Amino acid sequence: MNAPFPDPSGIAPAASGIVNGLSVDVEDWFQVGAFENVIARGEWDSIKTRVEDNVYRVIDLFAEADVSATFFTLGWVAGRHPNMIRRIVDAGHEIASHGYDHARVFTFTRREFAEDIRKARAIIEDCAGVAVTGYRAPSFSIDHRTPWAFAELAEQGYAYSSSVAPIVHDHYGWPEAPRFAFRPLPWSSMIEIPVTTAILGGRRVAAGGGGFFRVLPYGFSRWAIRQVNRRDQRPAVFYFHPWEVDPDQPRVGHAPLRSRFRHYTGLAKMAGKLRELVHEFRWGRMDLVAHREAARAEDLVLPEAAE
Repeated sequence: MNAPFPDPSGIAPAASGIVNGLSVDVEDWFQVGAFENVIARGEWDSIKTRVEDNVYRVIDLFAEADVSATFFTLGWVAGRHPNMIRRIVDAGHEIASHGYDHARVFTFTRREFAEDIRKARAIIEDCAGVAVTGYRAPSFSIDHRTPWAFAELAEQGYAYSSSVAPIVHDHYGWPEAPRFAFRPLPWSSMIEIPVTTAILGGRRVAAGGGGFFRVLPYGFSRWAIRQVNRRDQRPAVFYFHPWEVDPDQPRVGHAPLRSRFRHYTGLAKMAGKLRELVHEFRWGRMDLVAHREAARAEDLVLPEAAE
C-alpha cells in the first residue's frame, strides 16, 4: 500500500460523520475531451459502445461497499441504453444530467446551452422514470466566461450543479471560484458544489478524482480527502468515468501523446484503487450532499449571471 500523505488531524476519516459525494460521469471511451479532436461526433454511431458493461461493473463495485452515488449521464448515452439507466435507478443511485453529447459549456451561446440541457434532461427522465435535479457540465466547463449557465440551470428547475473546478488547468478551471458550495444567484436557492481541491504548499491542487486519481498514488487521495473532511469539515466530491475501469478498451494510436497518457495511464489499477476508496470513506449521492451543504453555501453573486 502507498504511504499516506500527512493527515493534519491524526483521526480516522470514518469517525468524522461526514458523507462525501461519490459521482460517475457516464460517457463512453470515445466521447472524452482527450479525443475530441481525433474522433468526430459524426463517427460515434459507428463505434461499438462499451459503456453499459462498464456501468454494471461500477454498480457491482458500489454494491460490495454498500454505497450510493450519482451518475451524471450524457443524454446521448441514455437514449441508446435505457435499460442501463433503469438499472442505475433501481440500484438506489441518483441519475443526473451531464448534458447531451459532451460539448463544453463555453462552446455554446446561452440559447444553445438551454436547448442542450433541456434535450438531455428529457431523454434521461424518460428512460429513468424519475426527475433529474442535478447537473454536471462536461469537463467542468462552467467558468468565468459562462456565468449565464447558472441562471439557465435555475430557470429550468435544477436544484444543484457540480460543474466548477476551482483550479488552474489547461482544459478547464475557474481558480477564483470558492472551493466549497456556493450560491451564485440572489434569486435562486440552486447551489454549485465544486469538485474537490486540497491545499498543498499553500496552493490549490486537484484532488477530486478523474485522471489525477489514476496517475497519482492512492495515498494522495487519502490525504486530500482527510484534509477536506478534518481540517475543512466539509464533504469531498469525487468523480470518475465508467471507461476508467475498462483496461481492455480500444487504443487510439493516432491521438496526441499527451491525450493518450491522460486517457490510458493507470487503467489496470483503477478498479482496485476505487474499491479501496469506497471502503475507506463514507460516501453518498450528490443530492444528499447538496441538501446538507445548502445551509452552508456562501453567496457569490455574479452580476452577469443575474441578467
